[in-house]
Amino acid sequence: MLAYDVGFGINLDRAEEVLAAQAGGGDRAQREVLPHSRRSPRYFGYRPSPLRIMRQAKSVHVADRETDAMVTLTAFDFGAVSIAYTIPIDGPVHALPQLSEALYENAQLLADSRAHAGSLLDLIRAAVLKPKLMPFVEDYVVFRGKRLECGAQPIEEYFEGERAIIAAIVRAETGPLSRQEITDATRTCISYSPTDAAVIDWNAAILIGDDMEDAQAVLEFANVELLEMRFLDDQLDRALETAYAATGVAPRAFWNRKGMATLRDIAGLQMDSALLFETVNNTLKLLGDQHLARIYRAAAEQLHIPDWDASIIRKLGTLESIYAKLIDRQSTRRMEVLEWIVILLIAFEIVTSFQH
Repeated sequence: MLAYDVGFGINLDRAEEVLAAQAGGGDRAQREVLPHSRRSPRYFGYRPSPLRIMRQAKSVHVADRETDAMVTLTAFDFGAVSIAYTIPIDGPVHALPQLSEALYENAQLLADSRAHAGSLLDLIRAAVLKPKLMPFVEDYVVFRGKRLECGAQPIEEYFEGERAIIAAIVRAETGPLSRQEITDATRTCISYSPTDAAVIDWNAAILIGDDMEDAQAVLEFANVELLEMRFLDDQLDRALETAYAATGVAPRAFWNRKGMATLRDIAGLQMDSALLFETVNNTLKLLGDQHLARIYRAAAEQLHIPDWDASIIRKLGTLESIYAKLIDRQSTRRMEVLEWIVILLIAFEIVTSFQH
């Protein structure tokens, strides 16, 4: 799964209409509902539901395998698109580290997925606010299996005995790993029943079970969220650079058109960042489904999303503080000018009265 940012926001209803009108292009679009097979409240899921597009595409060669001829593109209302490829696998678990290594930052998949993201943006550009395909990309690999050849042994116990190979798969390493690295890579194992389990790491995850579509969708969203946090952090860095530069400008400069435009740019970046941050964090509601919430928390921790959140909140606060000081300085300068105007008017009245 590879995630891209294509704009500030996407009107998903409008995008669905545009794709439906171009049905001859081969893309099949539908609104996605977060699948779940366990008991959970009806109100949990996406707000709003993302748009999932199934597209016929050319297969991409990865090592000695190739992807299916069907690519899934998922568009989110906050301007992100996730492109998912499927590679059929069958055979011993010990053969998977080589595939994982080949998938790590794979150049062919990166180029092909960026082309798909760009073509989708061209199709739905009318439904995208501030359309632009950004250079950021986040990839994540999910190894899924319906079963393992472990007999009657619970999957958790099987994973415990195969921690070295599990660590090699999720870390995309074909060489031996230290005990510390193996422990760190396999410390997050979540299971709902004796027949399913999820091992989640920062680069990849392993999902075993019959109904794991919901867990995969949550991992996809976490990867998209990481992309948006990176984009937001970069945008705030640029906004802070602009704001810091503005603090060194003489107060009288803010009276001209360029100075006022600088203040408007800072305010616009601050508002856009705050809105995007809130939108991303409010898209997925997992309250009530404890299992999916555990999977999301584990993925967020591995991807350091809480750390990104804290950094963004801190930078938003810093930007707001700098902007407030610039506005205060401008207001003080304005009051000084008004005071001088009043003084000059009084002096003019006094001089005029003496002349009469």
